[in-house]
Amino acid sequence: MDGARIDREFWAYGLPLVFIALAILRNARSRRLRVERMWIAPALIIFATVMAFTAQKPPGPWSILAYALALATGVALGWWRGRLTHIAVDPDTHVLTSRTSPLGMLLILGVFAVRFALRNVASANASALHVTTTQIADALLLLAVGLVCTNRLEMALRATRLLKEARAGA
Repeated sequence: MDGARIDREFWAYGLPLVFIALAILRNARSRRLRVERMWIAPALIIFATVMAFTAQKPPGPWSILAYALALATGVALGWWRGRLTHIAVDPDTHVLTSRTSPLGMLLILGVFAVRFALRNVASANASALHVTTTQIADALLLLAVGLVCTNRLEMALRATRLLKEARAGA
């Protein structure tokens, strides 16, 4: 294997794995949950997605169907991951904390692995599947949009409800 290929593979696989490992370590412990800031990540990813889609020609009907399926899959995974996140309210201070469950962390690792496997298989067989690599990337981007946005929404709704209950009981 030549050095350039090893470098490309590190950037394609190794660097994202480093970030995922850091995220897992960060999410393994309880940390403060600020509901008022939970809109930022979804807003950024939606903005980036809109910019990506407006920079290309409109998709065809089959692409739209694939995009809808990818988005729906992301929504389902995001809801599930949000439900797996433990949210607690301090009864005295009403400070919210969250901690991702081990199953939630495994879910993200599984999504990452499946995403890269699908990307590689689909990219290698794009012409046989009658799709472009851009369409594959767009579908995977929409999967991420659904996952991030729904995860944050589910957590924000549950955290708000738990905070209301804690304040009512005080």
